[in-house]
Amino acid sequence: MLLANKTALVTGSSRGIGRASALAFAREGANVVIHYRRQKDEAEQVVAEITRLGQKALLVEAELEDADQVRAMFRDIKEVFGGLDIFMANAAASAFKPMMELKPHHLERTYRLLVQHFVLSVQEAVPLMEGRDGRIITVSGHGAHFTLPRYGNIGSAKAALESLTRYWAYELGPRGITVNAISPGVVETESEKFYMGEQREAFHQSLERATPLKRVGTPEDIADVAVFLASPWARFVTGQVISVDGGLTLTSGPFQEIFGQ
Repeated sequence: MLLANKTALVTGSSRGIGRASALAFAREGANVVIHYRRQKDEAEQVVAEITRLGQKALLVEAELEDADQVRAMFRDIKEVFGGLDIFMANAAASAFKPMMELKPHHLERTYRLLVQHFVLSVQEAVPLMEGRDGRIITVSGHGAHFTLPRYGNIGSAKAALESLTRYWAYELGPRGITVNAISPGVVETESEKFYMGEQREAFHQSLERATPLKRVGTPEDIADVAVFLASPWARFVTGQVISVDGGLTLTSGPFQEIFGQ
């Protein structure tokens, strides 16, 4: 039980990587705050699973683009659990459009959610982590480093998130709080399904050919790395971006094969 008696907050934890990470934390002994915006039924199912694992779960609905709701979420955490040990910033949203078609509201929403919310959330989380060897984990992606079709909006925001990860790691290190990012490769989630659309099957076949481990990633692959970063084993790891992609980026030109020019 690597995380026994710890409390974790995972944003966007009703499905996908967030759900898998919340459950992985609970299996290792943590109580978990399940955050959602719209998928209440799915979020309640995650809470039920955590309860069956013998851990406590707090269900929180919050629009992370709204600063007041973010602050209220952390007040609830303090009231129920008294503090926070792990904060995983997983929630994201984007319009998958070519750069020439992006409107101001597309950029505003994505950057409010990934950048402004993250800064505010860390500011709110740190007082709850004092004296608790806090762990902050962000979820980035390959689009922060590689140009992908219709991905410029969220890809650039993820790049900003990685930079913020390093700056927070530098500033929070003296407080005993580590800050690291996970950069997943292609992972089977609803977001990936929506992004690829009808090309998904062919995309996965190309991906499997290009990836040394010969498969597409799963949310559990990412969740296991999140557990490591949240655990005592990662106590001297901070300011890092850890790629979890089955070796995809080791090979030459995999994205050209998958996506074309």
